[in-house]
Amino acid sequence: MFSKLILTSAVMLATATSAFGQADVVMSPNSRRPALLDEYTAFIGRDDLYSSNGERLTKAGQVLRQDRANFHLYGIRQRGDMSDSFFESKGNRPILEGMLAAGRMSREAASAIVAGGAFVRVQIWGYGNTGDYIRVEVE
Repeated sequence: MFSKLILTSAVMLATATSAFGQADVVMSPNSRRPALLDEYTAFIGRDDLYSSNGERLTKAGQVLRQDRANFHLYGIRQRGDMSDSFFESKGNRPILEGMLAAGRMSREAASAIVAGGAFVRVQIWGYGNTGDYIRVEVE
């Protein structure tokens, strides 16, 4: 009888420990934090200031998007431009402006980007392979 009680207690303890362990993994706050997916630097040159149709771009997000299209699609690169794996995907470039709206960039940085001649550092944050927002700094 005593050995059955000990065995039953051990099984209950192992089951409870296993269940609590799984709950800890699922509820971990770290799994809810965005991660740095990629980062790149780029020089915003004259070619980045104009759309593929030749129209002058007037918003920082438009210029950053054109910079990535120029780099990955058209092979137009300036000294200081780095590659990135996130915006290399054609499907990710259209969401850049929305990611910028959800992210962070100073007004001064936005003005410098639209004017051209700026070096930028862009951090891409998200979950898994899904981008959530970008942070942009002018160096």
